[in-house]
Amino acid sequence: MGKEGKGNFQLKTPKGTRDWSGTDVVLREQIFTTITNVFKRHGGVTIDTPVFELKDTLTGKYGEDSKLIYDLADQGGEICSLRYDLTVPFARFCAQNAVQNIKRYHIAKVYRRDQPAMTKGRMREFYQCDFDIAGQFDPMLPDAEILRIVKEVFEELPEWKGKFTIKINHRKILDGIFQICGVPEDKIRTISSAVDKLDKSPWEEVRREMVEDKGLAPEVADKIWTYAQLKGGKDVVEKLQAMPEVVANESAKQGLENMALLCDYLEIFDVMPALSVDMSLARGLDYYTGVIYEVVTEGSAPSASTKDVAKKEKKQKKSADPDEDRSNDPTIGVGSVAAGGRYDELVGMFSGKPIPCVGISFGVDRIFSITKARLSESQALRPTEVDVFIMAFGGGKEFTGMLPERMAVAKQLWDAGIKAEYLWKTKPKLQNQFKAAENGKVPWAIILGEDELKAGKIKVKEMGLPDGHPEKDGVVVEKAKLVEEIQARLSGKASLPDRTV
Repeated sequence: MGKEGKGNFQLKTPKGTRDWSGTDVVLREQIFTTITNVFKRHGGVTIDTPVFELKDTLTGKYGEDSKLIYDLADQGGEICSLRYDLTVPFARFCAQNAVQNIKRYHIAKVYRRDQPAMTKGRMREFYQCDFDIAGQFDPMLPDAEILRIVKEVFEELPEWKGKFTIKINHRKILDGIFQICGVPEDKIRTISSAVDKLDKSPWEEVRREMVEDKGLAPEVADKIWTYAQLKGGKDVVEKLQAMPEVVANESAKQGLENMALLCDYLEIFDVMPALSVDMSLARGLDYYTGVIYEVVTEGSAPSASTKDVAKKEKKQKKSADPDEDRSNDPTIGVGSVAAGGRYDELVGMFSGKPIPCVGISFGVDRIFSITKARLSESQALRPTEVDVFIMAFGGGKEFTGMLPERMAVAKQLWDAGIKAEYLWKTKPKLQNQFKAAENGKVPWAIILGEDELKAGKIKVKEMGLPDGHPEKDGVVVEKAKLVEEIQARLSGKASLPDRTV
C-alpha cells in the first residue's frame, strides 16, 4: 500500500482480531454445524439482533466486566456500544416484543476490549453460540435440558468426548454462604467476582484482593475459603444440607433444594458423570439469579503451576502494553469454553415484567483453538467438500484434453447434487490433475480415457489406496451408470466425519 503521510501504512487486522481462511474456516464451520444440529434437536428457533445496542441497554448488566464494553462515537444522537454478549440483547428482544416463552438460539459475533491471547482463543471479536429458554415452567426442568444440550454438544464435537467437565453452582447457595460468613450486603457482588478467580489464581492472591482491595475482614475471607473448597458430585449438596448453619439460611436452603432436584433430573439425562458441583464457581456477571455453570477442559486453566510464577508473570505484563497479545503468557489459560446460568430478572429490567430465563453460551473460538490442537494427522481437514475430481488421461500430439467431455461429466454430477471439480486447462497433464486432487484431499477421481469413452466406459478411482491394493488403478464402470456408481461409493463413506479424511 506504500506510505500514508509521513509514516508507513501497515496492512494488519486490529489487535485481538484475525482473518479466517483455509481449513480453519472448515473446522469452525464444522463446530457451528455440530452445535446448531443439537440446538435444533431440542426445538430451538433462531433470532438475530443488531451488532450494536443503545449503551443504556448494556449498562449495569456485567458488573466489573462493564469496562470491557466497546463504546461507539455519537454519530446521530444515539449513544451506542458494540454488544458484549448475546444474552442482554436477547432479554431486550423479549421485553420489546412481549415474548412470553421461547427456545431460541443465536450464533453471532460479540466484542470485548479484553487483553487478547489469540492462540488460546481469547479475542476481542469472537463468536458465541447461545441457547436460551424463556418462560414459566416447573422448577429446574429447563435448566436440566440446557445441561443435557451441553453434554450432547461436547460429546459430538471431534476429540471432546470424555474430555470436559461441567462446573455448576447456584447463586442462592453462594449468596447464602456469603451471608453466613458475614459479608456485608453491599460487598456480595464484588466478593463474588473475586471468588470467581479461584480457577486461575491461588487462594492467597484472591484473599489479598478481598481483604486489601475490597476491604473485607480477614476472618470473613478465611471463612469463605472453608466453603469455597468444596467440590464433587451430588455429595456436596448433601453435605451442605447436613450443615445446620447453612440450611438455617433461607437463600442457601432454597438453592440447595433446587440443586438436589436438578441432580435428580441430570441422573436421568446421564449428565452427572460430567458434572462437578463447585462452590468456588461464582460467575462475575450481575444478572445471574439461580443455577450457574461453565465448561472447562485441559488447557482451560493457566499452565503456570505456582503462585510465584503467576505473580512474576503478572508483574511483568502489567508494566507492558495492556493491548499486547498474551498467547505465550503461562498465567493465561483458554478459560471456560461454555458458560451460562439462570437469569430470572434481566427481562424485567427492561419491561418491568420479569420472565424467567436460563441459557448457555458456547465460545466457538476457544473451542476451535483446543479442537485444532487435538486433531491428529489422520483427521486432517479437507480444504473443500469436493468429493470427485474429473481427469483426462492421455498424452502426445493427438491428445485433445477432452475438455468438453470433462465439462459434460461435471454437469452430470452437479445435476445429481454431487460435489465435483476439474482442472481449468484445455490440455492438462495427468500429474497436475492428480496433484490438484491430492492438494484438495478429494477422495474420488473419475478418469476419462478416449478408448473407454468410445466404449461407453469411465474409470472411477479411490484416491490414497496403498500399493498392491486390487483397486489401486481404479475400476471401470458404465458411463450411463456413473451417477449411481458415485452415489453408492459416497454413501459407503458416510460414516466418516464430515470434511475429514
